[in-house]
Amino acid sequence: MSYYLNSENHLDPGPIYVRENGQLHMVNLALDGVRSSLQKPRPFRLFPKGFSVELCMNREDDTAQKEKTDHFIFTYTREGNLRYSAKSLFSLVLGFISDNVDHIDSLIGFPEQIAEKLFSAAEARQKFTEPGAGLRALQKFTEAYGSLVLCSLCLRNRYLVISEKLEEIKSFRELTCLDLSCCKLGDEHELLEHLTNEALSSVTQLHLKDNCLSDAGVRKMTAPVRVMKRGLENLTLLDLSCNPEITDAGIGYLFSFRKLNCLDISGTGLKDIKAVKHKLQTHIGLVHSKVPLKEFDHSNCKTEGWADQIVLQWERVTSEAVKPRETGEPRTAAQHFYGKRARTEAPVKCPLADPHVNSSEKLQFYKEKAPDCHGPLLKREAVSSQESKKSKKRAFEEPEKEQSNSSQSAKQTYVCLAVEDWDLLNSY
Repeated sequence: MSYYLNSENHLDPGPIYVRENGQLHMVNLALDGVRSSLQKPRPFRLFPKGFSVELCMNREDDTAQKEKTDHFIFTYTREGNLRYSAKSLFSLVLGFISDNVDHIDSLIGFPEQIAEKLFSAAEARQKFTEPGAGLRALQKFTEAYGSLVLCSLCLRNRYLVISEKLEEIKSFRELTCLDLSCCKLGDEHELLEHLTNEALSSVTQLHLKDNCLSDAGVRKMTAPVRVMKRGLENLTLLDLSCNPEITDAGIGYLFSFRKLNCLDISGTGLKDIKAVKHKLQTHIGLVHSKVPLKEFDHSNCKTEGWADQIVLQWERVTSEAVKPRETGEPRTAAQHFYGKRARTEAPVKCPLADPHVNSSEKLQFYKEKAPDCHGPLLKREAVSSQESKKSKKRAFEEPEKEQSNSSQSAKQTYVCLAVEDWDLLNSY
């Protein structure tokens, strides 16, 4: 702050009083300059009329103003007075680090309790929605804490979020449930290829309903498991419903998922349903369910973890970017009226989204639980398979020989690698 004083103008000393015998008397000064000033009194001014004050702040950046007030907590008392108290040093440091969270080198070994508070502070400041800094900050947390950041991700019918935040979605690790229903990904989408990565080997529930998948997409998704025994090897639930391009040949690629307990292939392009049921029962042990399974309820898969609110922020940002302007509504309405512009159809819903669909049309399979709960799982499967083979040999000897020959030939065909499988191996 700077001020200006006119050196030519002398300050007015004002009248001088002297107390004498209990009375005040004004002293008459003999100085001519003082008399003239007393004869023409001027109002006392510390600054001239043209003086103005301006704080040295950058008006373009509001962070300086925030830093002035961010260090205090303002409250009102019962009397209506404004009261402020200083924040703790921990909260001040936490706020500073959250503002610059993308510049952190690493969070490995950092306490989880403080890291969760840091993540919440950065999320409140919407740092993860920024194009470049958000991805770098999110990668620091996922590398250090894995499933604590996000253990379950639901992107159902959020194809805009997938297209805009694909790199951020690929940064999540150690997911156990992933819902990509009604996203129209297709066989060549980058996210479908990312499902075979080792970072998502922990996925146990995968929903790919209504994603325009075909046999080529299923073959690409199962190639690492069939050939290299890695990828989605821990998958226990798979939803491939509403993909009419998946045929009987595509279902054959699913036999590599040995831990699969629930499978939904409703609305696919299967021709010989009885043969598919028999193959699923013999190879994986899946039985057709006459009643819709509760495991395929969409409410089971929800976004859970520290980053449960980030997906909502991403959806809000993408919807605001795509939202049409209000000024263009009358123009588009006029174009619709005169037929110069075609009307956009309402979004098509999944045909099996209605809970009142007939259960007979659904092809949901599940694995029956063994009655003997003792012993390892492999031994139980071996005992059950041996008992089933013995019973079949006693009852039907000739059909069993044909089935054994067909199963051996099927196993030989799956062991042999096709040229397309070698191409996929070379791509990895």
